[in-house]
Amino acid sequence: MTSLPPTVLRPHAEHEFAHELAALAAADTRERPPSWRLSPWAVVTYVLGGQLPDGTVITPKYVGQRRLVEIAVATLATDRALLLLGVPGTAKTWLSEHLTAAISGDSTLLVQGTAGTAEEQLRYGWNYARLLAEGPSPAALVPSPVYRAMERGAIVRVEELTRMASDVQDALVTVLSEKTLPIPELGGEMQAVPGFNLIATANDRDRGVNDLSAALRRRFNTVVLPLPADAEEEVAIVERRVAELGAALRLPEVPSSDLEIRRVVTVFRELRSGATEDGRISLKVPTGSLSTAEAISVVTNGVALAAHFGDGRLSAADVAAGIVGAVVKDPVHDAVAWREYLEAVVRDRPEWREFYEACREL
Repeated sequence: MTSLPPTVLRPHAEHEFAHELAALAAADTRERPPSWRLSPWAVVTYVLGGQLPDGTVITPKYVGQRRLVEIAVATLATDRALLLLGVPGTAKTWLSEHLTAAISGDSTLLVQGTAGTAEEQLRYGWNYARLLAEGPSPAALVPSPVYRAMERGAIVRVEELTRMASDVQDALVTVLSEKTLPIPELGGEMQAVPGFNLIATANDRDRGVNDLSAALRRRFNTVVLPLPADAEEEVAIVERRVAELGAALRLPEVPSSDLEIRRVVTVFRELRSGATEDGRISLKVPTGSLSTAEAISVVTNGVALAAHFGDGRLSAADVAAGIVGAVVKDPVHDAVAWREYLEAVVRDRPEWREFYEACREL
C-alpha cells in the first residue's frame, strides 16, 4: 500500500479516516476473523457511526438500515462473496470502499468492470518483454487485484460486475468456489489465504445486459441497497456529503440552505415515484435515476455557483440549472416530463415561485 501524497483531491477511506480506524482497533476487544483488522462489530460501528468509551466519535459513512450492513459484514466473514445490488446512486461503491478499508486496511484492490474488461484483469497478465525473453515464469507474471487479494488474505472489489461480458465474469467461478486461481502456464495455482473475499457491485438497471450465470450467482450473497426510506433521511445524507465535498474541493464557505436542499430532494423523490408527495398528481417518470448521488451533485454545483458568482447564499436559481440538467437526460421524453412537472406542480406552490421562474428561464 502506497503512502498518502501530501495533497490529494479524494483520499482513500483508510487514509481519510485513519484516526477513527486506529481508535476502533485500540478499543476493539471482540474476536476478529483471520486477517481482519477489526471485528465485525467494529466494522459495522465504523460504517454506521457511534461513540467509543474513550469519547472518540465515529462519523457515519453510510445512512441506511443497520441490518443490511450487518448482513453484508457477516457475509464477508464466511466463504461467500458479497454482491451489493441497487439502482445508481445508492452508495454501493461508497459502502464497498469503506467495508474494505475497515476490514483489510486497503481499499485500492479494485477491478472496474466495463464492456472492455478482459479476463486478465480478473486473473493475471504477463510482462511480455520478460515472457518473450525468458518464457513463462513467476517473474513474468503480472498479478491482478484479485490475485493480490488472494495472496494477502484481503478483500478485493469488483465494480459494475454486470457490465463485464459473461465469459469474463465466469473467470471468478473457480476463485469463489475453490478459493483457487489456476495458472496452467506455470503448472501451478494461487491458493487464497484466510481472510480473502470479494465485494462486487451491480446496477439492477443493467439486468439483461450481462446477467450473472447461475453458477456465479450461487457464489454470492446479494444485499439490495435501497434508496433512502424518507425525505428526512435523504436530506440528511445530502447535507452531510455536500459539506464534506465542499471542504475537500476547498469551495468558499456558503451557509447551508435547508430549504434549497429539501427542494432538490423533493423534486427528485416526486419524479422518481411518479407522484407528488400528497399523491394527488400523477407524474411522468424521467429516464434518469434521479438518485441521492445526483442530488448531492446538484447541490454541490449550486454551492459553487453561489460562492463564485452569487451573493454567497445558496438560492433557488443556483440549484435550478443543476436540477434541469439532472432531470432532462433524454431531450424528448424527459423534456416533456419536466415541463409537465414544472407547470402542474411547481407553478402552483407559492413558496417555490423563485425556483419556478429560474427554471423557466433555462
